[in-house]
Amino acid sequence: MSSPSVSRKQIILEINGKVKIQCDLKRHLSPRTVGTIMRSLPLEGHAHFLGKSIVYFETAVDSGNERSTKEFKKGDIAFLSTAGSICFFIEDASSGKTMTPIGKMLGNMDPLKDVKSGDVFYFYEETA
Repeated sequence: MSSPSVSRKQIILEINGKVKIQCDLKRHLSPRTVGTIMRSLPLEGHAHFLGKSIVYFETAVDSGNERSTKEFKKGDIAFLSTAGSICFFIEDASSGKTMTPIGKMLGNMDPLKDVKSGDVFYFYEETA
């Protein structure tokens, strides 16, 4: 068991109450945005797609752009401030929109490829 870290938080992305993917939010990537998301947990929303590379869900989190970029790798997690959305990259992608990088998926990401629009995402802090 790893010791708690101020700079990294273990988060679970649960899909339809069945599949769980372990995620790592990294405060050093975007301190203000990650802090805002952490204070807002747990979050829940319906799955949507941006092309074939990004699956996301909308939240009520309100945080501006921070250290934004358009280039992401498979497994990255980003925040799209214009829609308050948390985005999960299932393939390497160059997004048409600037997004704030917030973390990485650590577990098997394959279940994200089977997600259907409208599936329920539940994003919460892992507890011991």
